[in-house]
Amino acid sequence: MIDPLANPEPLIRRVYAYAAYRLGAGADAEDVTSDTLERALRYRGSFDPRKGQPATWLLGIARRCVDEHLARRQVVASEGQEEASAGDLEAESVARVDLARALARLEPRDQELLALRYGADLTARQIGELLGLQTNAAEVALHRALERLRAAFRRQDGGGSPESKLDPVRV
Repeated sequence: MIDPLANPEPLIRRVYAYAAYRLGAGADAEDVTSDTLERALRYRGSFDPRKGQPATWLLGIARRCVDEHLARRQVVASEGQEEASAGDLEAESVARVDLARALARLEPRDQELLALRYGADLTARQIGELLGLQTNAAEVALHRALERLRAAFRRQDGGGSPESKLDPVRV
């Protein structure tokens, strides 16, 4: 039996990067990373190497944890309660803020694709495995999501070039 958590350090970094990309760096991403690893430890026996790599399996768990976190956040917001602060984080760079605004304008599927590609650093093949798509379909979906992101930048920037803003965040 293959242990999917035999080399946990790079997997933890990928999970955190994905969570931070979706939720923002800080306590929320750390909590989701912790929840993901807790579930992975509990269900490590369900890992099937024929279905994909350990990183893909773990990021599937992370996706569910992020979705649950976002659902809890939405319930709290709808109840009129203030959302817990992620703490006193340093002010983010202008590029990060612009990226977050542009990403927020995208559909959830595009946000998910970009988070898997650039937050979790998955290949199109791995994304396809995770989402049940052929590799070429994942590549096309990623390309289209990036085009929509560029268009969102143009709308918010009045036609400026998004590439200069995208480089610092690897998109």
